[in-house]
Amino acid sequence: MGRFWVVGGDYIDTDFTHTSEGSEEWIGPFEDYESAMEEWSKHAWRTVDDATTRYRIECIDKDEAPPCTD
Repeated sequence: MGRFWVVGGDYIDTDFTHTSEGSEEWIGPFEDYESAMEEWSKHAWRTVDDATTRYRIECIDKDEAPPCTD
């Protein structure tokens, strides 16, 4: 089973393909989906009124390093 990460931040537009600062924020890892969902909820509700801010949950294999965001 994989590890879960909360990924997101402020994007330049509502296409959500490029962050405004050039990199996404990776929060985690979390061992289960429920823990990741709890953290996602904190970030999502804190930024609910920001149209260009978005967070999602990613599942990454335990044996695989998370993608580099440099």
